[in-house]
Amino acid sequence: MEIVRKNIKNLHLGVYPPTGRIRVAAPLRVSNEAVRLAVVGKLGWIKRQQARFEQQPRQSAREMVSGESHYFSGQRYRLRVYTADGTANVVIRNASIIELHVRAGSSVETRQKLMMGWYRQHLKHAIPPLLEKWQKRLGVRASTWGIKKMKTKWGTCNAEDSRIWINLELAKKSVDCLEYVVLHEVVHLLVRRHDGQFVAIMDKCLPSWRILRAELNGLPLAHEAWRE
Repeated sequence: MEIVRKNIKNLHLGVYPPTGRIRVAAPLRVSNEAVRLAVVGKLGWIKRQQARFEQQPRQSAREMVSGESHYFSGQRYRLRVYTADGTANVVIRNASIIELHVRAGSSVETRQKLMMGWYRQHLKHAIPPLLEKWQKRLGVRASTWGIKKMKTKWGTCNAEDSRIWINLELAKKSVDCLEYVVLHEVVHLLVRRHDGQFVAIMDKCLPSWRILRAELNGLPLAHEAWRE
């Protein structure tokens, strides 16, 4: 168990993939014994979370070769790799095939970087209209937003700086799941904690958010996204 001391009012307990590690953010004034008792009191919940991570399917390491399965916008595709001179790019050929066009002899890392760049461009176009929709409806506005790979969260919001980050892995998930995460972080501009007010806003704005959360957490995890 990892304990992080912070200048906060309340203790926060988290269980994170892929191994179900436990992390506690504890107020400076709370003793180690009090932290231990708090964790003991949550053992049942902790074990359920760890069991869920253990059962969740995970992709094997991607070698970026023809025949592999890759996900985009909630759909599963087969990868076809073509080598030739010219501009490297990614193309969705049809409902089941993604083509990766690269130079002969390109490394796995180069191919992965190309695919990640393609995912990032997709999110750069998909996120702004969702942000605008929910910011306008809730009367708030993020000062900045960005996309990055995160190991334990689909999104984060720094309410003090009004900054939102979205996980690059969401390019692989459905548009509905992406919208759920965007809304989740926008709501945090109003309400920092996952309390009754937060839940009430989520229920009003997106009644299906619990279903989307379960769908998101039940999808295969990317090998590269959860590397320790």
